[in-house]
Amino acid sequence: MPETLIITPNQPKNAVYEEIYPQIKALVENETDLIANMANIASALKEVFGWWWVGFYLVKGNELVLGPFQGPIACTRIRFGKGVCGTSWKEKRSIFVPNVNKFPGHIACSSASVSEIVVPVFDENNDVFAVLDVDSERFDVLDKTDMEWLEQIAKLIKQQK
Repeated sequence: MPETLIITPNQPKNAVYEEIYPQIKALVENETDLIANMANIASALKEVFGWWWVGFYLVKGNELVLGPFQGPIACTRIRFGKGVCGTSWKEKRSIFVPNVNKFPGHIACSSASVSEIVVPVFDENNDVFAVLDVDSERFDVLDKTDMEWLEQIAKLIKQQK
């Protein structure tokens, strides 16, 4: 198992994803533990992109419960349909919010977070069993390129029954 990620410096964001995606895939493809895989994905993304917060929430009953993450202390539970994470779960779609202050019902786990992307993680029945949440403390960091690649990364996560 690799201990470091190899990324060529000073290249466009899309090229960074093209380099990191196969490395993340290699990290998770032979590991069957969901939590271990989520932890490594959160760590890899935080390390490479330096975002404020990267992590997962797992569906448990009618709420999302905090899972593996990298960053400051976070909200522990989020109800179905609430905030960006709960809305992504409810609508079964990725949501990119360039300015969280303009998202109705945004849950501020940290006042430092100003933009966010949430990507649902689906099981084999197309049910959401987790969400991948990325927050930035800057308005100009996250974009649709991130959302598209994060959707591909989320597909690498398999729920073990």
